[in-house]
Amino acid sequence: MGYHFMIMIYSQVKSTSFQVRMMKDSDPSWKPTFIVKPDGGCQGDGIYLIKDPSDIRLTGSIQSRPAVVQEYICKPLLVDKLKFDIRLYVLLKSLEPLEIYIAKDGLSRFCTEPYQEPTLKNLHQVFMHLTNYSLNIHSGNFIHSDSVNTGSKRTFSSILCRLSSRGADVKKLWSDIISLVIKTIIALTPELKVYYQSDIPAGKPGPTCFQILGFDILLMKNLKPMLLEVNANPSMRIEHEQELSPGVFENVPSPVDEEVKVAVIRDTLRLVDPHKKKRKDIQCQTLEHVSEASEELLDAGRADRPEYEASRSPEAGLPSLCLKQVFPKYAKQFNYLRLVDRVAALFIRFLGVKGTTKLGPTGFRTFIRNCKLSNSNFSMASVDILYIDITRRWNSTGIDHKESGMCLQAFVEAFFCLAQKKYKSLPLHEQVASLIDFCEYHLAALDEKRLVCGRGIVERRSAVVPCQADGLHLTPAAHTPLLNRTATASKFADYRNHRY
Repeated sequence: MGYHFMIMIYSQVKSTSFQVRMMKDSDPSWKPTFIVKPDGGCQGDGIYLIKDPSDIRLTGSIQSRPAVVQEYICKPLLVDKLKFDIRLYVLLKSLEPLEIYIAKDGLSRFCTEPYQEPTLKNLHQVFMHLTNYSLNIHSGNFIHSDSVNTGSKRTFSSILCRLSSRGADVKKLWSDIISLVIKTIIALTPELKVYYQSDIPAGKPGPTCFQILGFDILLMKNLKPMLLEVNANPSMRIEHEQELSPGVFENVPSPVDEEVKVAVIRDTLRLVDPHKKKRKDIQCQTLEHVSEASEELLDAGRADRPEYEASRSPEAGLPSLCLKQVFPKYAKQFNYLRLVDRVAALFIRFLGVKGTTKLGPTGFRTFIRNCKLSNSNFSMASVDILYIDITRRWNSTGIDHKESGMCLQAFVEAFFCLAQKKYKSLPLHEQVASLIDFCEYHLAALDEKRLVCGRGIVERRSAVVPCQADGLHLTPAAHTPLLNRTATASKFADYRNHRY
Protein backbone atom coordinates (compact mmCIF):
# COMPACT_ATOMS: atom_id res chain seq x y z
CA MET A 1 0.00 0.00 0.00
CA GLY A 2 2.95 2.28 0.62
CA TYR A 3 2.79 5.78 1.98
CA HIS A 4 -0.64 7.05 0.99
CA PHE A 5 -2.36 10.42 1.10
CA MET A 6 -5.75 9.96 2.69
CA ILE A 7 -7.95 11.26 5.44
CA MET A 8 -6.68 9.68 8.63
CA ILE A 9 -9.01 8.88 11.52
CA TYR A 10 -7.42 9.65 14.89
CA SER A 11 -10.63 9.73 16.98
CA GLN A 12 -11.52 7.16 19.59
CA VAL A 13 -13.30 4.02 18.44
CA LYS A 14 -16.27 4.87 20.67
CA SER A 15 -16.66 8.25 18.97
CA THR A 16 -16.50 6.63 15.54
CA SER A 17 -19.10 4.05 16.52
CA PHE A 18 -21.39 6.80 17.75
CA GLN A 19 -21.10 8.68 14.45
CA VAL A 20 -21.87 5.52 12.46
CA ARG A 21 -24.92 4.82 14.66
CA MET A 22 -26.19 8.35 14.03
CA MET A 23 -25.83 7.89 10.26
CA LYS A 24 -27.60 4.54 10.40
CA ASP A 25 -30.43 6.09 12.40
CA SER A 26 -30.84 8.84 9.80
CA ASP A 27 -30.73 6.30 6.93
CA PRO A 28 -31.83 2.78 8.02
CA SER A 29 -31.07 1.40 4.54
CA TRP A 30 -27.37 2.24 4.97
CA LYS A 31 -25.58 -0.96 5.90
CA PRO A 32 -21.89 -0.24 5.33
CA THR A 33 -18.81 -2.40 5.35
CA PHE A 34 -15.52 -0.78 6.33
CA ILE A 35 -11.98 -1.56 5.23
CA VAL A 36 -9.20 -0.85 7.74
CA LYS A 37 -5.63 -0.18 6.61
CA PRO A 38 -2.80 0.35 9.11
CA ASP A 39 -0.95 3.60 8.45
CA GLY A 40 2.46 3.04 6.92
CA GLY A 41 1.59 -0.49 5.85
CA CYS A 42 2.44 -1.95 2.47
CA GLN A 43 1.61 -4.85 0.15
CA GLY A 44 -1.78 -5.43 1.77
CA ASP A 45 -0.29 -6.33 5.15
CA GLY A 46 -2.71 -5.90 8.04
CA ILE A 47 -5.76 -4.93 5.94
CA TYR A 48 -9.11 -6.33 7.08
CA LEU A 49 -12.86 -5.73 6.69
CA ILE A 50 -15.38 -4.99 9.45
CA LYS A 51 -19.10 -4.34 9.71
CA ASP A 52 -18.97 -2.29 12.93
CA PRO A 53 -16.32 0.26 14.00
CA SER A 54 -16.20 -1.36 17.43
CA ASP A 55 -14.54 -4.34 15.70
CA ILE A 56 -11.37 -2.36 14.94
CA ARG A 57 -8.48 -4.35 16.32
CA LEU A 58 -6.57 -2.53 19.05
CA THR A 59 -4.14 -5.30 19.89
CA GLY A 60 -0.38 -5.22 19.42
CA SER A 61 1.33 -2.33 17.70
CA ILE A 62 -1.83 -1.15 15.89
CA GLN A 63 -2.87 0.70 19.05
CA SER A 64 0.17 2.96 18.89
CA ARG A 65 -0.42 4.07 15.31
CA PRO A 66 -3.43 5.42 13.43
CA ALA A 67 -5.29 3.59 10.70
CA VAL A 68 -7.07 4.58 7.54
CA VAL A 69 -10.73 3.55 7.64
CA GLN A 70 -12.75 3.71 4.43
CA GLU A 71 -16.23 2.69 3.51
CA TYR A 72 -15.90 -0.45 1.42
CA ILE A 73 -17.28 -0.17 -2.14
CA CYS A 74 -19.68 -3.10 -2.40
CA LYS A 75 -20.76 -2.85 -6.04
CA PRO A 76 -17.61 -2.74 -8.19
CA LEU A 77 -17.40 -3.48 -11.90
CA LEU A 78 -16.58 -7.15 -12.44
CA VAL A 79 -14.69 -8.80 -15.27
CA ASP A 80 -15.01 -12.59 -15.52
CA LYS A 81 -16.91 -12.41 -12.20
CA LEU A 82 -13.75 -11.08 -10.51
CA LYS A 83 -13.17 -7.80 -8.72
CA PHE A 84 -10.21 -5.77 -9.99
CA ASP A 85 -8.59 -2.37 -9.56
CA ILE A 86 -6.47 -0.16 -11.81
CA ARG A 87 -2.95 1.07 -11.13
CA LEU A 88 -2.23 4.20 -13.15
CA TYR A 89 1.14 5.94 -13.07
CA VAL A 90 1.15 9.71 -12.76
CA LEU A 91 4.22 11.90 -13.16
CA LEU A 92 4.32 15.02 -11.01
CA LYS A 93 6.97 16.77 -13.06
CA SER A 94 6.92 20.12 -11.31
CA LEU A 95 5.19 21.85 -8.39
CA GLU A 96 5.79 25.42 -9.50
CA PRO A 97 4.50 25.63 -12.15
CA LEU A 98 2.30 22.59 -11.64
CA GLU A 99 2.84 19.94 -14.34
CA ILE A 100 1.03 16.61 -14.33
CA TYR A 101 1.34 13.72 -16.79
CA ILE A 102 -0.70 10.49 -16.88
CA ALA A 103 0.50 7.24 -18.45
CA LYS A 104 -1.71 6.17 -21.34
CA ASP A 105 -1.74 2.60 -20.07
CA GLY A 106 -1.73 1.01 -16.65
CA LEU A 107 -2.20 -2.29 -14.83
CA SER A 108 -5.42 -4.12 -13.99
CA ARG A 109 -4.95 -6.34 -10.93
CA PHE A 110 -7.51 -9.04 -10.27
CA CYS A 111 -8.75 -10.90 -7.24
CA THR A 112 -8.50 -14.65 -7.52
CA GLU A 113 -11.87 -15.75 -6.14
CA PRO A 114 -15.30 -14.88 -7.65
CA TYR A 115 -16.72 -11.78 -6.02
CA GLN A 116 -19.63 -11.73 -3.57
CA GLU A 117 -20.89 -8.74 -1.65
CA PRO A 118 -19.36 -8.72 1.85
CA THR A 119 -21.16 -10.58 4.61
CA LEU A 120 -20.10 -11.59 8.08
CA LYS A 121 -19.30 -15.05 6.66
CA ASN A 122 -16.95 -13.91 3.86
CA LEU A 123 -15.28 -10.78 5.34
CA HIS A 124 -12.11 -12.79 5.96
CA GLN A 125 -11.75 -13.97 2.34
CA VAL A 126 -9.01 -11.61 1.20
CA PHE A 127 -8.65 -13.22 -2.25
CA MET A 128 -12.25 -12.19 -2.94
CA HIS A 129 -12.19 -8.62 -1.59
CA LEU A 130 -8.61 -7.32 -1.80
CA THR A 131 -7.00 -6.68 -5.17
CA ASN A 132 -3.44 -6.35 -3.84
CA TYR A 133 -1.06 -8.23 -6.13
CA SER A 134 1.23 -9.11 -3.22
CA LEU A 135 -1.67 -10.95 -1.54
CA ASN A 136 -3.27 -12.66 -4.52
CA ILE A 137 0.04 -14.00 -5.83
CA HIS A 138 -0.11 -16.49 -2.95
CA SER A 139 -3.49 -17.78 -4.08
CA GLY A 140 -3.62 -21.12 -5.85
CA ASN A 141 -5.87 -19.50 -8.44
CA PHE A 142 -3.38 -16.81 -9.42
CA ILE A 143 -2.62 -16.95 -13.16
CA HIS A 144 0.71 -15.75 -14.56
CA SER A 145 0.24 -15.02 -18.23
CA ASP A 146 2.55 -14.06 -21.07
CA SER A 147 -0.38 -12.20 -22.64
CA VAL A 148 -1.38 -8.67 -21.62
CA ASN A 149 -5.05 -9.58 -22.17
CA THR A 150 -5.39 -12.56 -19.82
CA GLY A 151 -4.30 -13.67 -16.36
CA SER A 152 -4.51 -12.13 -12.90
CA LYS A 153 -2.61 -9.02 -14.02
CA ARG A 154 -3.44 -7.37 -17.35
CA THR A 155 -2.99 -4.04 -19.04
CA PHE A 156 -5.66 -1.41 -18.47
CA SER A 157 -5.87 -0.91 -22.23
CA SER A 158 -7.05 -4.52 -22.61
CA ILE A 159 -9.90 -3.80 -20.20
CA LEU A 160 -10.79 -0.65 -22.11
CA CYS A 161 -10.95 -2.61 -25.36
CA ARG A 162 -13.26 -5.09 -23.74
CA LEU A 163 -15.50 -2.34 -22.36
CA SER A 164 -15.52 -0.57 -25.71
CA SER A 165 -16.66 -3.74 -27.46
CA ARG A 166 -19.64 -3.78 -25.11
CA GLY A 167 -20.59 -0.22 -26.05
CA ALA A 168 -19.11 1.58 -23.03
CA ASP A 169 -18.11 5.24 -23.39
CA VAL A 170 -14.37 4.83 -22.93
CA LYS A 171 -13.62 8.49 -23.73
CA LYS A 172 -15.84 9.65 -20.88
CA LEU A 173 -14.21 7.13 -18.55
CA TRP A 174 -10.76 8.53 -19.38
CA SER A 175 -12.07 12.07 -18.91
CA ASP A 176 -13.41 11.15 -15.46
CA ILE A 177 -10.07 9.52 -14.51
CA ILE A 178 -8.12 12.62 -15.62
CA SER A 179 -10.43 14.80 -13.55
CA LEU A 180 -9.95 12.53 -10.52
CA VAL A 181 -6.15 12.66 -10.84
CA ILE A 182 -5.98 16.45 -11.26
CA LYS A 183 -8.31 17.12 -8.32
CA THR A 184 -6.33 14.75 -6.10
CA ILE A 185 -2.98 16.35 -6.90
CA ILE A 186 -4.40 19.86 -6.47
CA ALA A 187 -5.44 18.75 -2.97
CA LEU A 188 -1.89 17.47 -2.29
CA THR A 189 0.19 20.34 -3.67
CA PRO A 190 -0.24 22.89 -0.83
CA GLU A 191 1.43 20.65 1.75
CA LEU A 192 3.96 19.34 -0.77
CA LYS A 193 5.05 22.92 -1.49
CA VAL A 194 5.61 23.58 2.22
CA TYR A 195 7.98 20.61 2.48
CA TYR A 196 9.51 21.38 -0.92
CA GLN A 197 10.57 24.88 0.12
CA SER A 198 12.12 23.52 3.31
CA ASP A 199 14.38 21.11 1.40
CA ILE A 200 15.05 22.59 -2.06
CA PRO A 201 17.21 25.73 -2.46
CA ALA A 202 15.27 28.63 -3.96
CA GLY A 203 16.20 29.68 -7.49
CA LYS A 204 18.01 26.45 -8.34
CA PRO A 205 18.01 26.07 -12.15
CA GLY A 206 16.49 23.07 -13.88
CA PRO A 207 14.05 20.50 -12.50
CA THR A 208 14.97 19.98 -8.86
CA CYS A 209 12.72 17.01 -8.21
CA PHE A 210 9.90 14.92 -9.63
CA GLN A 211 7.70 12.09 -8.43
CA ILE A 212 6.06 9.07 -10.02
CA LEU A 213 2.82 8.36 -8.16
CA GLY A 214 0.75 5.21 -8.28
CA PHE A 215 -3.01 5.89 -8.38
CA ASP A 216 -5.14 2.93 -7.35
CA ILE A 217 -8.63 3.30 -8.82
CA LEU A 218 -11.72 1.12 -8.59
CA LEU A 219 -14.45 1.23 -11.24
CA MET A 220 -18.09 1.12 -10.16
CA LYS A 221 -20.71 -0.77 -12.17
CA ASN A 222 -21.69 2.53 -13.81
CA LEU A 223 -17.99 3.05 -14.77
CA LYS A 224 -17.53 5.86 -12.26
CA PRO A 225 -13.86 5.81 -11.10
CA MET A 226 -13.30 5.84 -7.33
CA LEU A 227 -9.92 6.68 -5.83
CA LEU A 228 -8.70 4.03 -3.39
CA GLU A 229 -5.29 5.47 -2.53
CA VAL A 230 -2.22 7.21 -3.88
CA ASN A 231 1.17 5.52 -3.53
CA ALA A 232 4.22 7.76 -3.32
CA ASN A 233 6.58 4.83 -3.90
CA PRO A 234 4.90 2.45 -6.36
CA SER A 235 6.68 -0.78 -7.23
CA MET A 236 8.58 -0.71 -10.52
CA ARG A 237 9.48 -4.40 -10.61
CA ILE A 238 9.10 -6.01 -14.03
CA GLU A 239 9.48 -9.60 -12.84
CA HIS A 240 7.83 -12.00 -10.44
CA GLU A 241 8.93 -14.95 -8.38
CA GLN A 242 8.06 -18.41 -9.65
CA GLU A 243 8.37 -21.50 -7.49
CA LEU A 244 10.32 -24.18 -9.37
CA SER A 245 10.19 -26.68 -6.54
CA PRO A 246 9.25 -26.48 -2.86
CA GLY A 247 11.24 -23.59 -1.42
CA VAL A 248 13.12 -22.91 -4.68
CA PHE A 249 12.19 -19.70 -6.53
CA GLU A 250 13.48 -17.80 -9.51
CA ASN A 251 12.68 -14.39 -10.96
CA VAL A 252 10.68 -14.61 -14.19
CA PRO A 253 10.03 -11.61 -16.47
CA SER A 254 6.48 -10.25 -16.41
CA PRO A 255 5.45 -9.05 -19.90
CA VAL A 256 2.58 -6.95 -18.53
CA ASP A 257 4.75 -5.10 -16.01
CA GLU A 258 7.51 -4.64 -18.56
CA GLU A 259 5.20 -3.15 -21.19
CA VAL A 260 3.75 -0.57 -18.81
CA LYS A 261 6.56 0.27 -16.38
CA VAL A 262 9.51 0.45 -18.76
CA ALA A 263 7.64 3.01 -20.86
CA VAL A 264 6.79 5.08 -17.76
CA ILE A 265 10.39 5.20 -16.52
CA ARG A 266 11.85 5.82 -19.98
CA ASP A 267 9.51 8.70 -20.76
CA THR A 268 9.82 10.21 -17.29
CA LEU A 269 13.57 10.50 -17.84
CA ARG A 270 12.97 12.02 -21.27
CA LEU A 271 10.67 14.66 -19.79
CA VAL A 272 12.75 15.65 -16.78
CA ASP A 273 16.18 15.61 -18.50
CA PRO A 274 17.68 18.99 -17.42
CA HIS A 275 20.15 18.98 -20.32
CA LYS A 276 17.56 18.31 -23.01
CA LYS A 277 16.89 21.96 -23.87
CA LYS A 278 20.59 22.79 -23.69
CA ARG A 279 21.40 19.98 -26.15
CA LYS A 280 18.72 21.18 -28.53
CA ASP A 281 20.12 24.71 -28.46
CA ILE A 282 23.67 23.45 -29.14
CA GLN A 283 22.46 21.22 -31.98
CA CYS A 284 20.57 24.08 -33.59
CA GLN A 285 23.62 26.34 -33.38
CA THR A 286 25.85 23.60 -34.81
CA LEU A 287 23.52 22.87 -37.71
CA GLU A 288 23.25 26.57 -38.55
CA HIS A 289 27.04 26.89 -38.55
CA VAL A 290 27.50 23.82 -40.75
CA SER A 291 24.75 24.99 -43.10
CA GLU A 292 26.41 28.35 -43.59
CA ALA A 293 29.82 26.71 -44.19
CA SER A 294 28.81 24.04 -46.71
CA GLU A 295 25.20 23.25 -47.47
CA GLU A 296 26.13 20.92 -50.33
CA LEU A 297 28.49 18.81 -48.23
CA LEU A 298 25.87 18.53 -45.52
CA ASP A 299 23.27 17.24 -47.99
CA ALA A 300 25.71 14.68 -49.38
CA GLY A 301 26.68 13.52 -45.93
CA ARG A 302 23.09 12.85 -44.87
CA ALA A 303 22.61 10.25 -47.61
CA ASP A 304 25.81 8.39 -46.81
CA ARG A 305 25.65 8.61 -43.02
CA PRO A 306 22.35 7.47 -41.51
CA GLU A 307 23.90 7.80 -38.07
CA TYR A 308 23.93 11.54 -38.62
CA GLU A 309 20.19 11.68 -38.06
CA ALA A 310 20.52 9.71 -34.84
CA SER A 311 23.21 12.04 -33.53
CA ARG A 312 21.19 15.07 -34.54
CA SER A 313 18.07 13.80 -32.75
CA PRO A 314 18.86 11.38 -29.89
CA GLU A 315 15.14 10.59 -29.44
CA ALA A 316 14.50 9.86 -33.13
CA GLY A 317 14.58 6.09 -32.56
CA LEU A 318 12.41 6.12 -29.41
CA PRO A 319 8.66 5.44 -29.34
CA SER A 320 6.24 8.32 -28.89
CA LEU A 321 5.67 9.43 -25.31
CA CYS A 322 3.40 7.20 -23.25
CA LEU A 323 2.86 10.07 -20.80
CA LYS A 324 0.10 12.53 -21.60
CA GLN A 325 0.13 16.03 -20.13
CA VAL A 326 -3.13 16.86 -18.36
CA PHE A 327 -2.02 19.93 -16.42
CA PRO A 328 -1.63 22.79 -17.28
CA LYS A 329 -3.38 21.54 -20.44
CA TYR A 330 -6.74 21.47 -18.63
CA ALA A 331 -5.88 24.15 -16.07
CA LYS A 332 -8.83 26.42 -16.91
CA GLN A 333 -11.28 23.75 -15.80
CA PHE A 334 -9.66 23.27 -12.39
CA ASN A 335 -8.05 26.56 -11.35
CA TYR A 336 -11.08 27.42 -9.24
CA LEU A 337 -10.00 24.59 -6.91
CA ARG A 338 -6.58 26.09 -6.21
CA LEU A 339 -7.62 28.46 -3.42
CA VAL A 340 -5.78 26.48 -0.74
CA ASP A 341 -2.72 26.51 -3.01
CA ARG A 342 -2.78 30.32 -2.86
CA VAL A 343 -3.29 30.23 0.91
CA ALA A 344 -0.22 27.96 1.15
CA ALA A 345 1.79 30.56 -0.80
CA LEU A 346 0.91 33.12 1.89
CA PHE A 347 1.86 30.63 4.61
CA ILE A 348 5.24 29.92 2.99
CA ARG A 349 5.98 33.63 2.57
CA PHE A 350 5.78 34.24 6.31
CA LEU A 351 7.58 31.11 7.54
CA GLY A 352 10.74 33.17 7.84
CA VAL A 353 13.52 30.72 8.73
CA LYS A 354 14.60 28.42 5.89
CA GLY A 355 13.84 24.78 6.51
CA THR A 356 10.86 25.27 8.84
CA THR A 357 7.41 23.94 8.08
CA LYS A 358 5.50 25.65 10.90
CA LEU A 359 4.60 29.28 11.43
CA GLY A 360 5.54 30.94 14.71
CA PRO A 361 3.44 33.57 16.52
CA THR A 362 5.64 36.40 15.22
CA GLY A 363 5.21 35.24 11.62
CA PHE A 364 1.43 35.03 12.08
CA ARG A 365 1.27 38.56 13.54
CA THR A 366 3.41 39.80 10.66
CA PHE A 367 0.99 38.21 8.19
CA ILE A 368 -1.93 40.01 9.87
CA ARG A 369 -0.13 43.40 9.88
CA ASN A 370 1.24 43.24 6.35
CA CYS A 371 -2.14 42.22 4.94
CA LYS A 372 -3.95 44.95 6.93
CA LEU A 373 -6.27 42.50 8.64
CA SER A 374 -6.32 44.02 12.14
CA ASN A 375 -8.51 46.95 13.17
CA SER A 376 -10.51 48.24 16.10
CA ASN A 377 -12.86 45.26 15.92
CA PHE A 378 -10.07 42.70 15.60
CA SER A 379 -7.11 43.65 17.76
CA MET A 380 -3.69 42.03 17.85
CA ALA A 381 -4.71 40.48 21.17
CA SER A 382 -7.53 38.72 19.31
CA VAL A 383 -4.97 37.64 16.71
CA ASP A 384 -2.86 36.01 19.42
CA ILE A 385 -5.88 34.20 20.87
CA LEU A 386 -6.84 32.89 17.42
CA TYR A 387 -3.28 31.66 16.85
CA ILE A 388 -3.03 29.93 20.24
CA ASP A 389 -6.44 28.24 20.08
CA ILE A 390 -6.11 26.80 16.58
CA THR A 391 -2.44 25.84 16.93
CA ARG A 392 -3.03 24.08 20.24
CA ARG A 393 -5.93 22.09 18.82
CA TRP A 394 -3.97 20.92 15.77
CA ASN A 395 -0.88 20.09 17.80
CA SER A 396 -3.00 17.97 20.14
CA THR A 397 -3.74 15.54 17.26
CA GLY A 398 -0.17 14.29 17.59
CA ILE A 399 0.52 14.39 13.85
CA ASP A 400 3.89 16.12 14.08
CA HIS A 401 5.73 17.14 17.24
CA LYS A 402 9.14 17.65 15.64
CA GLU A 403 8.78 21.43 15.78
CA SER A 404 6.41 23.82 17.49
CA GLY A 405 4.19 26.33 15.77
CA MET A 406 1.23 26.52 13.40
CA CYS A 407 1.12 23.87 10.68
CA LEU A 408 -0.32 24.55 7.23
CA GLN A 409 -3.67 22.91 8.07
CA ALA A 410 -4.03 25.13 11.15
CA PHE A 411 -3.16 28.22 9.09
CA VAL A 412 -5.82 27.28 6.52
CA GLU A 413 -8.39 26.98 9.30
CA ALA A 414 -7.35 30.36 10.71
CA PHE A 415 -7.54 31.88 7.23
CA PHE A 416 -11.09 30.55 6.80
CA CYS A 417 -12.05 32.08 10.16
CA LEU A 418 -10.65 35.44 9.07
CA ALA A 419 -12.51 35.21 5.74
CA GLN A 420 -15.80 34.48 7.51
CA LYS A 421 -15.29 37.45 9.83
CA LYS A 422 -14.47 39.88 7.05
CA TYR A 423 -17.00 38.85 4.38
CA LYS A 424 -19.99 37.64 6.39
CA SER A 425 -22.57 38.07 3.63
CA LEU A 426 -20.76 35.94 1.03
CA PRO A 427 -20.70 32.14 0.52
CA LEU A 428 -17.64 30.42 1.99
CA HIS A 429 -15.85 29.93 -1.36
CA GLU A 430 -16.27 33.62 -2.20
CA GLN A 431 -15.25 34.64 1.33
CA VAL A 432 -11.94 32.79 1.00
CA ALA A 433 -11.33 33.98 -2.58
CA SER A 434 -12.02 37.60 -1.59
CA LEU A 435 -9.65 37.46 1.37
CA ILE A 436 -6.91 35.90 -0.78
CA ASP A 437 -7.27 38.73 -3.32
CA PHE A 438 -7.26 41.26 -0.49
CA CYS A 439 -4.05 39.85 1.04
CA GLU A 440 -2.30 39.51 -2.31
CA TYR A 441 -3.16 43.11 -3.19
CA HIS A 442 -1.60 44.51 0.00
CA LEU A 443 1.46 42.27 -0.28
CA ALA A 444 1.95 43.40 -3.90
CA ALA A 445 1.76 47.02 -2.73
CA LEU A 446 4.28 46.27 0.01
CA ASP A 447 6.64 44.58 -2.46
CA GLU A 448 6.42 47.56 -4.79
CA LYS A 449 7.16 49.93 -1.93
CA ARG A 450 10.25 47.91 -1.01
CA LEU A 451 11.34 47.81 -4.63
CA VAL A 452 11.10 51.60 -4.94
CA CYS A 453 13.01 52.06 -1.70
CA GLY A 454 15.66 49.62 -2.85
CA ARG A 455 16.16 51.52 -6.09
CA GLY A 456 16.48 54.74 -4.14
CA ILE A 457 19.24 53.25 -2.02
CA VAL A 458 21.14 52.10 -5.10
CA GLU A 459 20.81 55.49 -6.79
CA ARG A 460 21.90 57.40 -3.68
CA ARG A 461 24.48 55.18 -2.07
CA SER A 462 25.88 57.98 0.02
CA ALA A 463 22.51 58.87 1.46
CA VAL A 464 20.49 56.91 3.98
CA VAL A 465 16.97 56.26 2.73
CA PRO A 466 14.54 55.22 5.48
CA CYS A 467 12.33 52.37 4.38
CA GLN A 468 10.88 50.37 7.21
CA ALA A 469 8.10 47.91 6.41
CA ASP A 470 6.18 46.12 9.09
CA GLY A 471 7.30 42.63 10.01
CA LEU A 472 9.63 40.55 7.91
CA HIS A 473 12.39 42.34 6.02
CA LEU A 474 12.60 40.55 2.69
CA THR A 475 14.49 41.55 -0.43
CA PRO A 476 12.36 42.33 -3.49
CA ALA A 477 14.08 39.58 -5.47
CA ALA A 478 13.09 36.94 -2.93
CA HIS A 479 9.38 37.67 -3.19
CA THR A 480 8.05 39.09 -6.43
CA PRO A 481 4.58 40.68 -6.31
CA LEU A 482 1.88 38.04 -5.97
CA LEU A 483 -0.71 40.08 -7.84
CA ASN A 484 -0.36 43.00 -10.24
CA ARG A 485 -1.62 46.17 -8.57
CA THR A 486 -3.12 47.56 -11.75
CA ALA A 487 -5.13 44.40 -12.32
CA THR A 488 -6.60 44.51 -8.80
CA ALA A 489 -7.19 48.23 -8.44
CA SER A 490 -10.84 47.84 -9.39
CA LYS A 491 -11.29 45.15 -6.71
CA PHE A 492 -9.92 47.30 -3.91
CA ALA A 493 -12.99 49.56 -3.92
CA ASP A 494 -15.06 46.52 -3.00
CA TYR A 495 -12.74 45.57 -0.14
CA ARG A 496 -13.28 48.91 1.59
CA ASN A 497 -16.99 48.12 1.82
CA HIS A 498 -16.27 45.01 3.92
CA ARG A 499 -15.31 45.49 7.53
CA TYR A 500 -15.03 43.17 10.52
